[in-house]
Amino acid sequence: QVQLVESGGGLVQAGGSLRLSCAASGRTFSTYAMGWFRQAPGKEREFVAGISEYGGSTYYADSVKGRFTISRDNAKNTVYLQMNGLRPEDAAVYYCAAARRYGSTSSPDFHSWGQGSQVTVSS
Repeated sequence: QVQLVESGGGLVQAGGSLRLSCAASGRTFSTYAMGWFRQAPGKEREFVAGISEYGGSTYYADSVKGRFTISRDNAKNTVYLQMNGLRPEDAAVYYCAAARRYGSTSSPDFHSWGQGSQVTVSS
């Protein structure tokens, strides 16, 4: 298991950009595929993006495809989510998590959730 801490959230105007970071502790980070999820008030947690163990493959929810980019730096034990063209509907608490298997978009297939980072988008 790894311990995950998100950072980089904040308030941004619609159309703006933010980059979230998720720092992992432990020496096993590179053995995990990773993912980003988000949860808006009153809504279920939803998958945003995933990345393979060494970063060679990525996949996205349709709602963010072309606007968000997931990446990782295993030397720094960190996974990133670059968010461009933010919309009010992107506002949520964003979580990173380690995947039990690459390619899943389902929360039960992820573990070691971080505490979340709030993203607010003003219109």
